[in-house]
Amino acid sequence: MLNAQQTVAFNGTKEQEAKLMEVINRYKDTKGALIPVLHEAQGIYGYLPVEVQAIISKNLNVTMAEIYGVVTFYTQFTTEPKGKYHIGVCLGTACYVKGSGAILDKIREKLGMPEGSNSTPDGKFSIEATRCIGACGLAPVLTVNDEVYGKLTVDDVDKILAKYSE
Repeated sequence: MLNAQQTVAFNGTKEQEAKLMEVINRYKDTKGALIPVLHEAQGIYGYLPVEVQAIISKNLNVTMAEIYGVVTFYTQFTTEPKGKYHIGVCLGTACYVKGSGAILDKIREKLGMPEGSNSTPDGKFSIEATRCIGACGLAPVLTVNDEVYGKLTVDDVDKILAKYSE
């Protein structure tokens, strides 16, 4: 959930809504369609704001409560927009033991992200603490979009962020 300092206005386009309606119409008569529709909706918008959930609710005849329950239960869904550069810091056992918690704290500090926020006010960066990403031999690990950085120390944070700050 966004904190009070970071309310982001929904900026969906007519083209996105048309794509969403195509998805809904494709699944409309399919039992158990909610999760596939949510996946495709998140692909269209990048996240699942309440406005998108409302369109799905109305057109699939599913309650907002049910949609909210699914969206907040499954970790692959997000109700917050992700930044241009999405950082994932692995907090799985191997990474955490080797210092990933301190790396996460350093990134938040360098980006000026207050506790409880998941993105920078300008929307350029978002951050997420993840569970094991399967690169334990490279621990500690973080990703920026699809790029993986391993065998990190807190001192590596400045160099990595600088690459994306230009």
